Amino acid sequence: MHAHAPRLARAPQVGVIVIGYNDAAHVTTAVRSALAQGPVVREVVAVDDCSTDDSMDRLARLAATEPRLKVVRRRVNSGGCGSPRNTGLDRVTSPYVMFLDSDDVLPPGAVDALLAAATGADAEVAGGLCVRRELPGRREVPWQAPLYATHAVLEHPARRPRLVHDTLCVNKLYRTDFLRENGIRFPEGRFPYEDFVFTARVLAARPRMALVPDRVYVWHVRRSADRLSISLDRADIANWRARTEASRLAYEILLGAGQKELARAARAKFLDHELRIYARELGLHDERYQRAWWAHTRECLAEYDASDWAHNPTAPGRLIGRVVLASPEPRDLPRLRDLASRPARLLPPYARSPDGTPVWSADLPEVTLEPLLTRPVHVLPLAVDAELRPRARIALLRLRLHELYGRVGQAGPQALEVEWRCRETGVAAGACTRVALASCPADGDGVRSAEVTVDWAAFRAGTWDLRLRVRFRGGAYREATAHAVTGAGLLRRRAAIGAGHAVVLVQPYATHSGALALRVAHGSRGVLSVVRGRLRRLLHCH
Repeated sequence: MHAHAPRLARAPQVGVIVIGYNDAAHVTTAVRSALAQGPVVREVVAVDDCSTDDSMDRLARLAATEPRLKVVRRRVNSGGCGSPRNTGLDRVTSPYVMFLDSDDVLPPGAVDALLAAATGADAEVAGGLCVRRELPGRREVPWQAPLYATHAVLEHPARRPRLVHDTLCVNKLYRTDFLRENGIRFPEGRFPYEDFVFTARVLAARPRMALVPDRVYVWHVRRSADRLSISLDRADIANWRARTEASRLAYEILLGAGQKELARAARAKFLDHELRIYARELGLHDERYQRAWWAHTRECLAEYDASDWAHNPTAPGRLIGRVVLASPEPRDLPRLRDLASRPARLLPPYARSPDGTPVWSADLPEVTLEPLLTRPVHVLPLAVDAELRPRARIALLRLRLHELYGRVGQAGPQALEVEWRCRETGVAAGACTRVALASCPADGDGVRSAEVTVDWAAFRAGTWDLRLRVRFRGGAYREATAHAVTGAGLLRRRAAIGAGHAVVLVQPYATHSGALALRVAHGSRGVLSVVRGRLRRLLHCH
């Protein structure tokens, strides 16, 4: 069967549905990336959701030279992505179908790889790796990479519950008659996170699935764009309400189809993913938003039963959820923010109940932390504070590793490895610095301190994240980031001396998750770019 897959994959069997609204700058690039897949693509159906720019004119000009391109204009704007995708599903005539958004692209060979997998395994659905490309920097981050590490064929989605985490519809190929026979469509109208519901409907229909490690979709993330995408625009509480509603519907769809294991995984995913994202950003909003978010989240979590909380009760998302349920008012937002970070950090205070049981705080003893006493050290939410003292050439970085109910001391910390990594390129600034901890005595609170130097000559222009690895006796280790200490003057922008005695501008700052990071700019042009970037961020925050 596999020997014939490449021949079958070259046959024109696939329709690609491209949707767009007021995206004239990118839509033809998306369409061309679909047409460039070769003869395997029988048709591209471009659905314009009643744009007011010149998207239609550009599509029409392209269609005049490309017979495989069909252009459909909706008469009324839907306000979402579901309706135009459904319009495309109604028009497509190919045996297989894919979806593409107007501001993204299909990499070369994507359709061939997916169709070969689908036909070779006689699968109704084939999925591959999507990468999030951050623009303009072009840093690429794989989406749900463990799902697509190797080739796999699944007789039933329940065999891999992790599939509920990949809610994207765009990195998959679907057999068209499978969607139509099962009535699988997107929610209509302005329905953010329509992928959540569509994916749940697909999984509920129990398709045979083929997974491939190939890159099949490039998701462009334009955070500096004038108009953020629906999923990135989280400034209003309506976005959180929409996300919780989509998550609830996905759970009910799976449960109603008798897919109990997948339904349970969907609820766990809400705690481990959705809740952590929004808790991490909660401190960025005003008090009115925070109260509305807290009240709505309590309503959602009240529907959970004991089994939803029983597995791994001190996992960061579950712990955040239990704090929200236990308190009628917003509280401990900085601590929840750090706990929601990846990897998680649990900051002091480390309280105990009168009987000595670890608890969230003295006034919230019902949220127990007792399971932390038996969790493996490599998954503990260890907290490290970082205080950067910038100087002209060689700066000083002070790190403090907190004790966690005696677990750090029991595990025997041996070393702390320190590395600065460029967010745009992934390149490290010089060699990893290793600090011995075995010889660092703990203070009265069990805190171990260390200091390392930071040489600005190793830093190029860009954004730099501080990465840590705590090594313990016996070879165990924990990856960590550092909580930024924000005392007076510590995060002030400073001029320093970089490579070749050039002037660099160094801006230490705390990320949305409270971690220490740096922005480094070289020369006058670099300084101006930092200022412009700061202005863009301020405009989007407001």
